[in-house]
Order: sequence, then C-alpha cells, then structure tokens
Amino acid sequence: MTKRPPDERDFTNPRSALDQIKDKIVTITHEYSAGKINAVQFNAMYRHYMEKRTIIEKLLERNPETDAWRAASAPGKTMFLRDRFVARSLYYVVFRKNEKKPLMMEGKLPKKAAQQIHKVLTAIWKMNEWKEGLARKSLGDGMWLLLTMGQEAMTVVIYFFQPSTLQVNRLRDLHADFERANLQLLKREMPTERMVFPQRSLMDK
Repeated sequence: MTKRPPDERDFTNPRSALDQIKDKIVTITHEYSAGKINAVQFNAMYRHYMEKRTIIEKLLERNPETDAWRAASAPGKTMFLRDRFVARSLYYVVFRKNEKKPLMMEGKLPKKAAQQIHKVLTAIWKMNEWKEGLARKSLGDGMWLLLTMGQEAMTVVIYFFQPSTLQVNRLRDLHADFERANLQLLKREMPTERMVFPQRSLMDK
C-alpha cells in the first residue's frame, strides 16, 4: 500500500488537521535555523500556515459541528512559496587578486546593483592588504550581494532574495573549488581560456 505524502493525509477530525499545521510550523522553524531556507521563504510559509490555522479555529468557534474545516486544511501552496522565494543568482563576476579586469562574468546586472558592486570593488582595490573572507550586503529591491575572497581571486554574486546559509556555504565551496582547480594558472597569470569556472553552475536553470 502506497503511503500518502503528509500534505495528502486524510483527517478524521479538525484537531488532527491543526496538529499537522503546528508540526509543519515546527519543521520550517528548524529548516530556517539550519539555514535550509531564507527569511523570505520562512515568513511566507509561516504566514500561510497561520492563516490556515486561524481559518480552521474560527470555523470551529462559530460551529463546532461544521465540516468546512476540511477545505481549509486541504493541501496548500507551500511548495510554490518555497520555489517563489528561493534566492536566485542574477549575475556573477570573478576577479584575479589585485586585478580590475574580470576573468569571467555572466548574467544580467541591474543598474542599481552595478552601482553597488562598483562601490564595493573600489573599496577593495583601495585596501592595502588582500583579506580573505566572505561578505554579504542587501542592495534593496530584493537584491543581495554576496562576495567571497580567497587566496588568489574573488567571486561576486548578485542574488534576487536573500541567499540561505546553505547557499552561502555552497558559494564559499564553489569559489574554493575554482581556486583549487586553477591555482597554478592564477599564480602565473595565465589566460582564462585554460581555466575552468565552477561559477557557471550558478546560472544553471
């Protein structure tokens, strides 16, 4: 016998439906705490679950014998909300250490984001010392800048919606893979034609 997914479970009473909604709220709080979803995804799903809970409770308050709660507890749109508000990369650019000419860039860069990137890069190029690390910055209009600097290069990415902790960690690992694969080429200032760019995966649909 095939087991139904949790969202398709049949309920014999409204209390079981309310309990499931509470369980789902607990689940998304754990997912957010673990960095699996971003704040926008969490808020959208939390609002959705609380609306369902409020509707069921109000229906039962008005008429404890009503069967209308079944419609309110029907499978919702959380998968849509997860997908709708997941951070997506719009653009990335890769620079070799202490060089202003990009090694690689891809995507569409909104004008406002371009101005912000220019300010960030100008500040970096003025630094007396190259500092490894990772930084993120809200650019407004739902856009976020994420920058990671390694030993020999840096990657800057513009996302629409705030990237989750998992996405941040993936970018850090991706840049580390880029430097590891191209270390000798980067040190010798070899042309990009001989390099591989894991950053390309950021634009995969």
